[in-house]
Amino acid sequence: MLLRSFRTVELLRRISTSSVFRYRTSPSLLQRCNGFQSYLPHRVTTTESPLPSHISRFCSSQSANSQNENRHTTLSSPVSSRKVNNRKISRRRKAGKSLSISPAADAVDLALDSVVKIFTVSTSPSYFLPWQNKSQRESMGSGFVISGRKIITNAHVVADHSFVLVRKHGSSIKHRAEVQAVGHECDLAILVVDSEVFWEGMNALELGDIPFLQEAVAVVGYPQGGDNISVTKGVVSRVEPTQYVHGATQLMAIQIDAAINPGNSGGPAIMGNKVAGVAFQNLSGAENIGYIIPTPVIKHFINGVEECGKYIGFCSMGVSCQPMENGELRSGFQMSSEMTGVLVSKINPLSDAHKILKKDDVLLAFDGVPIANDGTVPFRNRERITFDHLVSMKKPDETALVKVLREGKEHEFSITLRPLQPLVPVHQFDQLPSYYIFAGFVFVPLTQPYLHEYGEDWYNTSPRTLCHRALKDLPKKAGQQLVIVSQVLMDDINTGYERLAELQVNKVNGVEVNNLRHLCQLIENCNTEKLRIDLDDESRVIVLNYQSAKIATSLILKRHRIASAISSDLLIEQNPETELASCSAV
Repeated sequence: MLLRSFRTVELLRRISTSSVFRYRTSPSLLQRCNGFQSYLPHRVTTTESPLPSHISRFCSSQSANSQNENRHTTLSSPVSSRKVNNRKISRRRKAGKSLSISPAADAVDLALDSVVKIFTVSTSPSYFLPWQNKSQRESMGSGFVISGRKIITNAHVVADHSFVLVRKHGSSIKHRAEVQAVGHECDLAILVVDSEVFWEGMNALELGDIPFLQEAVAVVGYPQGGDNISVTKGVVSRVEPTQYVHGATQLMAIQIDAAINPGNSGGPAIMGNKVAGVAFQNLSGAENIGYIIPTPVIKHFINGVEECGKYIGFCSMGVSCQPMENGELRSGFQMSSEMTGVLVSKINPLSDAHKILKKDDVLLAFDGVPIANDGTVPFRNRERITFDHLVSMKKPDETALVKVLREGKEHEFSITLRPLQPLVPVHQFDQLPSYYIFAGFVFVPLTQPYLHEYGEDWYNTSPRTLCHRALKDLPKKAGQQLVIVSQVLMDDINTGYERLAELQVNKVNGVEVNNLRHLCQLIENCNTEKLRIDLDDESRVIVLNYQSAKIATSLILKRHRIASAISSDLLIEQNPETELASCSAV
């Protein structure tokens, strides 16, 4: 039986090497040959095979020892040029084979002495009960060594951390790590390890450039499903600004088709012998769509930390723009046929642009780069990207030259760029929430983490007015906060006011409230018998006997086992703007 199978295979081999090209126009023979080709190496054709199973298994084992014979069956060129083409295809196949294997092989070689596993113990605060924390939790992630004895990872890997350990490949020892800097907007963090034992044999990875489309990358890390290092391969599918889930910001990201699973976060995506990005998120509900943070964002983060000693953020121009793709819209703002740009619809009062630009201005160019009607600018070879990327890559207090069309006339303005904070913070990692309790009323600043306490569907389940203000309102002055009554701790002093929770505080004794610290000062320094608090655009009012309310506050705190009526951060005078200005001047 084995001899018969061998003769059958030998007959097929002779047919494939001598007869295929004579009868290459015969559909039936080509069908049979194509079925045979599906078992040859480096070939993706039809999945069906007319050959019996015992022959196909034998052919597969033979193909490893007779690659030259197998290559003949894949050619469709004339017999006269068969030898020349065989040599060319052989070289192409060898090159292709080395290219397909080298990214992962190189990545493994580099990663063994560079990529580490990170163990984090974290505790998040409760925003409904801001004087206490939630349960402790443990998580794992990845990171890699860069120059200067530093480890790069994701911010969400160490967010709200209380204890961080790192372990290098091939070691059973975990070393204590400290978080030197965290940038939650860009989802990056820098760790440092003091142990000299840890750094023995460790090599730093070098940051490369943005890869082009279809370039191969290898993602290295410690994803779920095992304890050892893992490498997955993929190619670059897209490069464009993307929503960073952790920081809720829009920054450049690279989409790849390599699997990025929980635990991969913070690991490097290696292209050649350099880092092309940091793995940080994937697209839920889709297969093999992952995202990595590109090197320009990483370098911007690292340079900012090195220059100022801490994370300083990404710049914003502070304007909201409308695309001008409609011809009548462009005509209505006196744009010529050669002009392109976007319409300024809203300006942040705290930005430098608020002093220079006006509503209904048309932004034509940013730093000499023309802005298209859809808000994009040229990027690399026949690619486009939103002009926000050019803004975000600027350093704090750096200026940009903006060309503007105003009432039919072109102007050029120099605008200073700096990081801008929203009226309602989108995240508050690594810090305890602020609160102030008086007469059982719990006052807190409105934040998106507070709204997130209403669950995953917080946009629909949280109070509609608070949600709208959190997403739409802009600050009118520096240091402004929206202060709300989050809940009422019941007592005789506040009976009848229990339904006044989840409302904004507007005034205290007729004075408009700027922020929570200001409210605390207004109440603590009250010198009248009655204390009046206006809520929700002055449609609700609270009136208390001040001295009785102070006495009741102590009893309420004791009853609910609350250590302090005021959060520790309100006791420390801080001026973030002054700190940022002094840092930028360095």
